[in-house]
Amino acid sequence: MTDFAAARRHMVDGQVRTADVTDLRIQAAMLALPRERFLPPASAGLAYLDLDLPVGQGGRRMLKPMVLAKLLQAAEIAAGDRVLDAGCASGYAAALLARIAAEVVALEEDPGLAQSARANLAGLANVTLVSGPIAAGWPSGAPYDAILLEGATETMPQALCRQLKDGGRLVCVLGAGPGAKATIYTRSGDDFGARAIFDASAALLPGFAKPAAFAF
Repeated sequence: MTDFAAARRHMVDGQVRTADVTDLRIQAAMLALPRERFLPPASAGLAYLDLDLPVGQGGRRMLKPMVLAKLLQAAEIAAGDRVLDAGCASGYAAALLARIAAEVVALEEDPGLAQSARANLAGLANVTLVSGPIAAGWPSGAPYDAILLEGATETMPQALCRQLKDGGRLVCVLGAGPGAKATIYTRSGDDFGARAIFDASAALLPGFAKPAAFAF
C-alpha cells in the first residue's frame, strides 16, 4: 500500500523545493493536501509523480506539481487576494489556493469534473465553484487580483486578462510542444505586459487553441 504522506514529502522535497519554490505557504499547502483524493481511484498511486495526470474526459490533465507550484509562486498571491482558478478540473489547485488566498472562484466547464470539484471542495468556505466556458472566465466575480489558468493556451487569454484588477497577474502555460513557456501577464491600466518565466508544458485547454489560419 502506498504511503501517501511519505510520497507527499518526497514530492515537495524533490520536485517543489528543488525548483526554487521558496514560498513556505505553497510548500505547506502541498504537504498538507492529499493530491490522491483529486484523482480517479485507479490513478491515485501516481499522484506524486512528476507528471501531468489525466482527469475526466477529453484530454484534461492536472498540472504536474512543479509547474503548478512555480506558477502559484510567480502569481505572488497575497493573503487578502481574490483569485480565479480557471479550469479547476477536480479542484486540487483551488484547494491549495484556499490555503493562501482570501477568496477563490473555481471555474470549470466539464460537467463531470465540476461534479468532482464540488465534492472535493465541499466545506471550504472561501471557495466558490462556478460552471461555464473557461475561455470566458467569470466576469460577475471580477476583478481578480490573480488568475491561474490551469493548462496551456496558444494565444493570449484576452477575456481572462480583462478580468484582472489594475496590477493583477495571470499565470498560464503559453504555447504547445517543446517551445511552450510558463508566462505571466500583468495588467497596467488598459495595457497588459507578458513575460516568459520558465520552460513548461501542459495540456491545451478547450477554447484556447489558436484560430486556424486561412490558406489559399
